[in-house]
Amino acid sequence: MAFFRTVSLAEPAGAIEGKGVMLRPPQMSDFEEWAALRERSRGFLTPWEPTWPMDDLTRGAFRRRLKRYAEDQRTDQAYAYFIFRSADRALVGGLTLANVRRGVAQAGSIGYWMGEPYARRGFMTEAVRALAPYAFSALRLHRLEAACIPTNAPSMRLLESCGFVREGYARQYLCINGLWQDHLLYARLKDDPPR
Repeated sequence: MAFFRTVSLAEPAGAIEGKGVMLRPPQMSDFEEWAALRERSRGFLTPWEPTWPMDDLTRGAFRRRLKRYAEDQRTDQAYAYFIFRSADRALVGGLTLANVRRGVAQAGSIGYWMGEPYARRGFMTEAVRALAPYAFSALRLHRLEAACIPTNAPSMRLLESCGFVREGYARQYLCINGLWQDHLLYARLKDDPPR
């Protein structure tokens, strides 16, 4: 039964290096760069994300976000990362492994966002490819899941290029941009061949 226990990470997760990207947990020192990138990308991101709170880009909201991230990791519920371009350590986006389920499931769901200036340059593909081995080895997950809106062709291509397999269609699965929207469901298993 030890296999099914929660993973205990006493220390915060460290950096994960990928091809051309580096993932690490967000820090307070990231606030200004994060807020500027999110504001610059607001129109680009809005159709694909939950509705932003009115104070979303404030320092106080960011501080609360960091506290939630730390608690989620401490309780093995979620692991949040910012994605940085390796060449100059510019913040390009974010990637979260959330809804971690233990027991007989050993699964978690990934979600991600990319700043508009860095979209469709391969950074998110490499970030997902870098996170998968960490999730399967250090976190001992068996299954990674993802969902995307059926009209989001770039996200579908990204997931499929990272070895995720389309498994189904979920009606009104997530509330995105204030509306309950249908999603395509994807998954990648630990033993699936890497891409």
